[in-house]
Amino acid sequence: MFMKDPVTLAFINLYGILGGMEDLCSLSPEAKERISSLPGGKPLTVGFTVKNGPAMTLSFTAQGCTARIGDGPCDIRLPFSGCEKFNGLMDGTVTPIPSKGFTKLKFLTHTFTKLTEILEHYLRAPPDVSDPEFFSAGTVIMFFVIARTISQIGNHDSIGRFTASNIADGTIVLSIAGGPKAAILVKDHHLTTSREVPENYHAIMEFESLDLARQLFDGKVNALACVGQGLISMRGNLGMLDNVNRLLDRAAVYLT
Repeated sequence: MFMKDPVTLAFINLYGILGGMEDLCSLSPEAKERISSLPGGKPLTVGFTVKNGPAMTLSFTAQGCTARIGDGPCDIRLPFSGCEKFNGLMDGTVTPIPSKGFTKLKFLTHTFTKLTEILEHYLRAPPDVSDPEFFSAGTVIMFFVIARTISQIGNHDSIGRFTASNIADGTIVLSIAGGPKAAILVKDHHLTTSREVPENYHAIMEFESLDLARQLFDGKVNALACVGQGLISMRGNLGMLDNVNRLLDRAAVYLT
């Protein structure tokens, strides 16, 4: 049985999954309603710091959410003594104790908790093609979660690091035709996911449609077969794409 590395999982949980708050707050009507009463100027910021692990701040206003990797100024700070403790927050077995922001606990226990429930619904609920807005939003949110997860696998998972060691410096683009794009930037075998896709890149993997991407994410279609059928287009440095596919397979294990 595959055992998930707790450090890798913590980076995925924070950067990959909770980083999805950005897309959730811009795409989900329920999430927009939850943050609509927040001040539109100065953001309310929640900081997560994990000892020997990741750190990130989530800044919320009535207009949306911004995720920033790293520790920084915040209104509510949630420290965790280790990666296992933070992973416990994500699976519901650990209740966080803020070290800062006790006067803003209502936001944490009501608004933020509800947002995490909405995010989980978009990521875990079966795709409802009869509700095109929900289907589209959920697929886009999932696309960026997976794109960020690929980098965390390549940087922290033991097998993922070996795969990343075989990727030359450069940029790999992931794309859904007519939809979202993300860039995987490789420098000295370290991977970074970016929403900013450069004009020039070394390789691209493009899914024919949102529907195809969602079927692939849900494990309902075989990627190799889709390539053979022309439903997934792969152009540029095929060696880079082959290794990204390996990381994608590994990501699927952590996200299930």
